[in-house]
Amino acid sequence: MKPIRRTAVCTVLFLVALGAAFAQQVKTDFDHQANFSQYKTYSWQEIKPANSLWDARIKKAVDAQLAAKGWTQVDSGGDVAIVAIKTTQTQRSLQTFYDGFGGGWGWRGFGGMGDATTTEQDYKEGTLVVDMYDAKTKQLIWRGSAEDTLSNKADKNEKNLEKGVAKMFKKFPPSSAKS
Repeated sequence: MKPIRRTAVCTVLFLVALGAAFAQQVKTDFDHQANFSQYKTYSWQEIKPANSLWDARIKKAVDAQLAAKGWTQVDSGGDVAIVAIKTTQTQRSLQTFYDGFGGGWGWRGFGGMGDATTTEQDYKEGTLVVDMYDAKTKQLIWRGSAEDTLSNKADKNEKNLEKGVAKMFKKFPPSSAKS
């Protein structure tokens, strides 16, 4: 019974670690000299690389967050120009499981009496970067990024996109020295 319990504990710990490793990471930064209270409108410049399905989803998610902050989208000539960049890449995860007695060097005082199995798993990771530029000065004033593991299910990816963009804009507009 002890080896089964030990295996179950290792599996639970692995799943917790895997969830933490694949958790969505959101970061933001901004120009601390920018006066965000002067900005009320924005225009989309582009989304790179272009993919019509995801372009519309990204715009919809960002538009919803900015509308909630009182900003208005205009076709051209907005106070702020927005550019979004999305990328995907394949990552590899290596996981080692120990069974039997021992479980590695010095574990529970027994060394080398168990077996170790290492598995590798490839997964896709997506990154979205949203840049905001002052339309008059062409200077970058705000950047948000969200990184997450992609699912094989488009609806799950869309929900994660919306969640990531919401986190990105949670403290927007930022407080700055001039506001």
